[in-house]
Amino acid sequence: MPQFAIIGAGMAGLGAAHRFYQEGFEATIYEKNSHPGGHAATFVKDGFTFDDGPHISFTKNKRLQSLFAQSVGYAYERVKASTNNYWRGYWIKHPAQCNLYGLPTDLVVEILTDFIQRDGNAKISNYQDWLHASFGKTFADTFPMQYTRKFHTTEAAKMDINWLGPRLYQPDLQEILRGALSPSTPDVHYVDHFRYPSQGGFIAFLKLFLEDARIELDREITQIDLRQKSMTFANGKQTHFDHLISSAPLPELISLIKDPPAAVQQAAARLACSSCVLVNVGIDRSDISNAQWTYFYDDDYIFTRLSFPHMLSPHNVPQGAGSIQAEIYYSKKYKPMDRRPDNCIPITIQDLKRCGLVKESDRLLYSESRLVPYANVIFDLERAASLKIVHGYLDEIGIHYAGRYGQWGYHWTDESFLSGEAAAKDILSRLL
Repeated sequence: MPQFAIIGAGMAGLGAAHRFYQEGFEATIYEKNSHPGGHAATFVKDGFTFDDGPHISFTKNKRLQSLFAQSVGYAYERVKASTNNYWRGYWIKHPAQCNLYGLPTDLVVEILTDFIQRDGNAKISNYQDWLHASFGKTFADTFPMQYTRKFHTTEAAKMDINWLGPRLYQPDLQEILRGALSPSTPDVHYVDHFRYPSQGGFIAFLKLFLEDARIELDREITQIDLRQKSMTFANGKQTHFDHLISSAPLPELISLIKDPPAAVQQAAARLACSSCVLVNVGIDRSDISNAQWTYFYDDDYIFTRLSFPHMLSPHNVPQGAGSIQAEIYYSKKYKPMDRRPDNCIPITIQDLKRCGLVKESDRLLYSESRLVPYANVIFDLERAASLKIVHGYLDEIGIHYAGRYGQWGYHWTDESFLSGEAAAKDILSRLL
């Protein structure tokens, strides 16, 4: 029987293993960490449950909905999504473009004037052009372009628009006017309701796949030899493969392959991705926020986004407690880290107090930091050409790639799983 090897036990790797399993084949997943899950991992300590960044399931795929539900024995929370924004002391319903009510009058007038006078037929060369054409200059400069600097760590003018999808809602004039004149507006976020496991954090949705998969943990790969069809690990051991699927970040994958062309190495080095410091905080009170996520635009707040895990499931915290997860973004290419992850904890707590979410009277029950080396792919203007070179090389040498970091896209969890399945299906279609 052919030897199927998969790099990475995250959503994509588990998707690939699941497809092989369903077709009667066994594949081995090699995971460098001591735990499975990849970016969808969950960590539990002192009664607090935190995922590796905010993860929920809002997939419309009925098959995946069923598989995830089976994994948790149908014990999951169905939650109505609620999101807001924080800008210069104002709490704004999300998306901000439809909820201008209560903002400074002069700013609202400028936003409305710019929106009405915007050139919707302007040439679009980058994300900044698209924002100006879609929302007008004042709103674009004040909100999404500022958020881009914090989340993507670069300027909108340096990004393309291939990642947008439904992420930025485009209202018509009536919606904007209604949101400027009334505090009550319809919910138009692309996530209406979502599911989350009642127990065990997001990774509980993967229990079914983890049980069926053959996973070797603590298997850090140091070299992939395509001529020998072998992989060497940090402990000196080797393994053979006939077919290989990788969900590893492309720059890391290329660095592992023996003697890749210089042009491919250079292209991989141009691919940009953010890293994220997660600061997880627990306090002795649950009535912290009415929203599960909050976007922060101001530069003088260290975090870009907050989420509140206790609002996803009450079992994510000890009884009566609340939890906050703060995301702080950096990138090797545009914004190198300037401090140790642990140094972000006191600044985060200070900023949580400044915006009023944490009170001086609150008792701190838990705090920690975690570094996510690869967070979000940055769709800068070098991405498309560089990715074509890297993917072309991998196609040529027969390495399949999947997931957010293998396809180097803006994949949600279900999309990553499906891309892993697709990679396995492609291999099997050539064999059967």
